[in-house]
Amino acid sequence: MPKLSEADPLPVIRDNFKAAVNMSAAELEAWLETEDSWAVGWKGPDGKGSGESVGHKSGRRIVQILRSHLAELEPDDYAHMRKVVGYVHRHLAQRPTRNVETSRWRYSLMNWGHDPCKKARRAEA
Repeated sequence: MPKLSEADPLPVIRDNFKAAVNMSAAELEAWLETEDSWAVGWKGPDGKGSGESVGHKSGRRIVQILRSHLAELEPDDYAHMRKVVGYVHRHLAQRPTRNVETSRWRYSLMNWGHDPCKKARRAEA
């Protein structure tokens, strides 16, 4: 996935978002209901925050974006898409050496819409 710059046109942001988010809206929504999803992520300096991690909240926003029509996307949606791409890029580089399947690393990435254990999607023709 290429790096994003502030000047990236909207189609580039959308393409990078599609490449980074490999879970469907339904898959992500179901994942966000699990205890494992709620158990991971940063919840503020006191460790409690609102009870919802930053990544979990992001996941709910990703579901909304995935279910939106192109014409409905607002500038703040594109800003969030860029944030998701950046998060996924950074965290994929931190892959653990073992126990990936049940790792907090994987669960955190899944909150952001990316399952590193999921087979890559074929390029659509």
